Amino acid sequence: MEKLMWLGALVNSFIFCNAMLELTGPHDIEGTWKSSITLPCVYVPSQDFVQQTVIWTLDRDQSPATVFRRDSSGDHIMLSRYRGRLSIPKYRPGDVSLEIEKLEIPDSGHYTCKVTWRAQNNSLLTRERTTTVKVVKVSVTKPVIRPGNLGFTVPKGARTSLTCSANGSPPIIYRWFKGEPGGNAVPVSNHAVLMFESLQTSDTGKYYCEAENRASSQVIKQSDAVQLTVRDRTKPSTTVLSSETKANTTAMPIPGRDLITTALATGSDVRVLVRQEVTIGPQRTRLPLYLIILIVVLSVAVVIVVVTVVLCRRKTKEDNPYEVTYQNTRNDARRQICSGVNGKCTYEEEKPKVKNYYTPEPMKENDYETINIKENIEYKILVNAVESEYEVGDVQ
Repeated sequence: MEKLMWLGALVNSFIFCNAMLELTGPHDIEGTWKSSITLPCVYVPSQDFVQQTVIWTLDRDQSPATVFRRDSSGDHIMLSRYRGRLSIPKYRPGDVSLEIEKLEIPDSGHYTCKVTWRAQNNSLLTRERTTTVKVVKVSVTKPVIRPGNLGFTVPKGARTSLTCSANGSPPIIYRWFKGEPGGNAVPVSNHAVLMFESLQTSDTGKYYCEAENRASSQVIKQSDAVQLTVRDRTKPSTTVLSSETKANTTAMPIPGRDLITTALATGSDVRVLVRQEVTIGPQRTRLPLYLIILIVVLSVAVVIVVVTVVLCRRKTKEDNPYEVTYQNTRNDARRQICSGVNGKCTYEEEKPKVKNYYTPEPMKENDYETINIKENIEYKILVNAVESEYEVGDVQ
């Protein structure tokens, strides 16, 4: 009896564990060309079983091939054309779903998820589940135009954008036109976002966009036209009243931006209140903080440069040309000393006299002539002295 109970408990636990480790996921799934897809393969983890391997295989045209394998050594992508496009969650226990990016048409086929666990008694348990994937090209839907933060009525000089959005198989080609569909529209852009860096009044008008992809149908979808209005900030808005209404209109001035006009209908006592928002005078704009700082820095720099130039000019003095003429003249005339005893004469050389001619003022042409004359006299004296010396020697 006890053996039967133990066997029943073992069978129940085995059935319970099998139910916990059952793989779940859809049998068929459709993916969009050039988009991403996830092939679900999920089970409930159990403490009695440890995941050993996860293998994903692709069966296409009766030729199965392993595309992904996870074991104790890590994750491995077996086919080169799937590298960089396949992945399995790492930190979600029980989730071994296959994620494929940038789907191609050859990715269609039968994908099999095979998981192997090891029990506490070292026995192995394996489960499989197959999902059929079909990659299709989906035509684009009718595009929708979304305005920027300022809406469709934007002040002049502002920056805004219009975005064209459509669903379908990427890549999607967008084209923008100014005008209405079926009319004389002018192409303005080939991007999904139509940018306006600085709006002008000439940008006012209707715009629409087209969307197209490479689906088999090759259908081009057009959006509805939207009205973009550029408002001039300098011109206040005015109210145009009929002649009959003008005759019976009294205005009540109110400070600020509001102007309320009470009009009396002809032949009735009913007062019609007309509320209109106008702009009184030009709007004041504040300079940005960085522009104010730049102006202050430039002003300080200019002041410093001017002060430096003035100080340098004060310190600079004009250089006066001075010319110093230094001339040494040596009186080579020797003084003759004669002795009456033996009748011999000796010559005593006098010390040279040095004469400096220093003129603190610029020299003139007459000064040069005077110096030249003096130099000539000195030269004649020196020549006479040499000649007399030779004559004395001859006498002896």
